[in-house]
Amino acid sequence: MIRLGRIAKGWRLYVLLLPALVYLILFQYVPMYGVLIAFKDFNAIDGILGSPWAGFIHFQEFFESYVFKSLLTNTLKLSVFSLLISFPIPILFALLLNQIRSRLTTRFVQTVTYAPYFISTVVLVSMLNVFLAPSSGIINNFITFFGGEAVNFMARAEWFRSVYITSGIWQTMGFSAIIYMAALSSVNPELHEVAIVDGASKLKRIRHIDIPSIMPTIVIMFILGIGSIMSVGWEKAFLMQQGMNLTASEIISTYVYKIGLLNAQYSMATAIGLFNSLINFTLLILSNSLSKRVMGSSLW
Repeated sequence: MIRLGRIAKGWRLYVLLLPALVYLILFQYVPMYGVLIAFKDFNAIDGILGSPWAGFIHFQEFFESYVFKSLLTNTLKLSVFSLLISFPIPILFALLLNQIRSRLTTRFVQTVTYAPYFISTVVLVSMLNVFLAPSSGIINNFITFFGGEAVNFMARAEWFRSVYITSGIWQTMGFSAIIYMAALSSVNPELHEVAIVDGASKLKRIRHIDIPSIMPTIVIMFILGIGSIMSVGWEKAFLMQQGMNLTASEIISTYVYKIGLLNAQYSMATAIGLFNSLINFTLLILSNSLSKRVMGSSLW
């Protein structure tokens, strides 16, 4: 009765929560029913329940296929390199931006760095094709101007990850720094005042005040990054794919799209997607437990 009374008093908050809760149930929990397809020989006529059971045969076929090793390697390399290289940059950017005292300059820099985040993936890849074109691209014109040879960045497998990660940093750096800027805004200014009186330089204040203050936020974001390490956005990788760079650009998510939607192998695609999600779930649990023991902060 006491709980019902509390709910009745705060009914407005529950009404505000209701749309998000309905969305979560409809688009996150209800679709889990489709996981059954991974364990069946699914056909559209019989439906999910009517299709015959196949057990773990689709998982076995994927693990024994010739593409398994290359898909897993490409996905892990792209994800790990993206996390290790791009994760610290928004933190450094937020720390540097926090040192700017001119509001006009701060707003200008924020606007310039936030803007690329709102560029669609299709437009971004089109820009990459224009800027990195072998004959007319500005990057290759710069290289040839200084006596170098033009490079077909978009078609060469050895350049795929570099272009993918670099363009991702440029697009998301400013927007990703928002959460760290918010964390820095909560740092007690008296700590900086005392440090200035004691003669601490800006670097020392960043090292001993700012970074420790936002460390819980950094840890949580890093855990979330590890938990989605296998969830590489397939749209950008798929649009950047060419016949000559498939050895590096073919990842699990693009492969699932091809065999699931293009080849209509729904059971196999679901099995591969479930395998991918299980790895993410396992990494999330392990990283959260490790962070809780070592750093004392975690998601739960």
